[in-house]
Amino acid sequence: MGIKIIATNKKAYHDYFIEETFEAGIVLTGTEVKSIRDGKVNIKESFCRIKDGEVFINNMNIPEYAFGNRENHEPTRMRKLLLHHVEIDKLIRQTEQKGLALIPTKIYFKNNYIKMELGLGRGKKLHDKRETIKRKEADREMAKAMKNAVR
Repeated sequence: MGIKIIATNKKAYHDYFIEETFEAGIVLTGTEVKSIRDGKVNIKESFCRIKDGEVFINNMNIPEYAFGNRENHEPTRMRKLLLHHVEIDKLIRQTEQKGLALIPTKIYFKNNYIKMELGLGRGKKLHDKRETIKRKEADREMAKAMKNAVR
């Protein structure tokens, strides 16, 4: 089957240096899965927390399913992420010692399962953000010049 990306968090790459990524499953209800299949999910303002040896994502917005009944879900509830114990222990060590943050970067389908990619990142300062923007603009101009040179 492969991977089909549903949502990405471009703000994460703008605000953080992503050093390492992890793949996690998400504990969801039926109406949440249906809403995600419709492509209605937002992870821009979401963040992850480690509590009692478990990883949770807060503020991930999955709007209510349009055809759901009174059993519909709450849009921004806290959801549990599924990781191996070894990965959770590694995340706990790195977030406590190195001062790194755990940021959701993308949500995707992988073999009909909904997965989330988590990035372990260090926050960027203002001058780092400016430097990144300059580098992207230079790359864009270089690609444009190469495209015009080929013609």
